[in-house]
Amino acid sequence: MVTVRLPEEMEKALNRYAKMHDRSKSQVIKEALACYLEREDVSTPYTLGADLFGRYGSGEKDGSTTYKSRIKKMIDAKHRTR
Repeated sequence: MVTVRLPEEMEKALNRYAKMHDRSKSQVIKEALACYLEREDVSTPYTLGADLFGRYGSGEKDGSTTYKSRIKKMIDAKHRTR
């Protein structure tokens, strides 16, 4: 549950609108908030990048568990060629 304090003029306008459209103040506020949230971008960082995650991956399934051994191999190979 949420409680909202409105300025007096806004509450009067809300009362007039609700009465004119035969709705409760609560219904009007819910509909207005739903429109606002639909219009505004309330996405999470994950949903904004979901289509990119994994798109340019290395293809290695065990990359996070074998990185130390791969780095060691690269360093060893670099120093052997000299």
